[in-house]
Amino acid sequence: MTEVILQTGIPGAKAKHGKVRDIYDLGDKLLIAASDRISAFDVIMTNGIPYKGIVLTQISKFWFDFLAGVVESHLISDKVGDFPKPFCDYPEQLAGRSMLVKKTKVLPVECVVRGYLAGSGWKEYQQSQTVCGHKLPAGLKQCAKLAEPIFTPATKEELGTHDENIDFDRCVKVIGKKNAEYVRDKSIEIFKKAGEYAEKRGIILADTKFEWGQINGKIILIDEVLTPDSSRFWPADKYQPGRDQESYDKQFVRNYLESINFDKSGKGIKLPEETCEKTSAKYIEAYERLTGKKFSFKS
Repeated sequence: MTEVILQTGIPGAKAKHGKVRDIYDLGDKLLIAASDRISAFDVIMTNGIPYKGIVLTQISKFWFDFLAGVVESHLISDKVGDFPKPFCDYPEQLAGRSMLVKKTKVLPVECVVRGYLAGSGWKEYQQSQTVCGHKLPAGLKQCAKLAEPIFTPATKEELGTHDENIDFDRCVKVIGKKNAEYVRDKSIEIFKKAGEYAEKRGIILADTKFEWGQINGKIILIDEVLTPDSSRFWPADKYQPGRDQESYDKQFVRNYLESINFDKSGKGIKLPEETCEKTSAKYIEAYERLTGKKFSFKS
C-alpha cells in the first residue's frame, strides 16, 4: 500500500486543516491540498485512503472544466509549477492533489440538490412526506427517482457537528433572496447537466452538495464539486429502488464501522488495510468512469 499523506506540511507555510483538506491562505488566493484523510459520521479516522486526495482533486478539476461554459469557478490552476513559492518547490507532496484558487467570501449554506430519495431526505419523507419543505407524492420507495430534482439546502456547522437541513425560506433569511434564488437555480442547472453526462457513463448522480462564494459582487462555484465525497454516485446497472444502493464512496468504511458498533461521536480509529484498499479502488473506479481516463497517479 502506498504511503498515505495525512498532512502536506509545507515548511514555512501555515495551513488550516479541515476534515480532508489543508488550506493555505495566500491573501487574495488560496492553495488547497486534498489529503488522504477520511471522515465517516463526521469523525476523522487515524489512517487514510490511498490516492483519495488525488481522486477528489482530479474529479473536481474535470467538472470545473466540464462546467466552464455554465458557471464560473474559483479554479486558477492545478499545476504545481504555477504555484507561488514555496509551494512550487514541493511537487512530490502537491502534484495531483492541490489547486490554486480565488479567495472568496463563502456563502454560509450547503447547496444540496437531490434527484433521488435517499439519506436524510428518505428519513424525513418517511415521517412527514416532505423533504426540506418540498411536499412529495405518497408511496415513494427508498432511493426512488424524483420527478424533478429538488433544492434542499443545509446549514454549515462546525467540525464535529452535523449540518442541519433547512427549507428555502430559511435559506433566504441566511443569504438573502437574490442570492438564494441564484444558487438554487444554478445548482439545479448544473446538477441536471452533470447527471445527464454521468448517466451516459453508467453512473447515477443521486444527490450532491455545492458550495458557492462571492468575489467582486459575483457568485462563483467553489470547493470540491461532484466528487464521491460530496455526492451519491450509484452504478446504474445495479440500481433498484426500495433498498440501499451500492455507491462510489466511503461505503466500505461506513459498513466496517457499523459492524464494530463504532461510537459515532467518539475518536477516530485505525481502519483495516483491506477496508482502505477496497475504498481506494471505488474512488479510482469513479474517477475512471466519470472522466473516461485511466488513473495514472499510482507510484
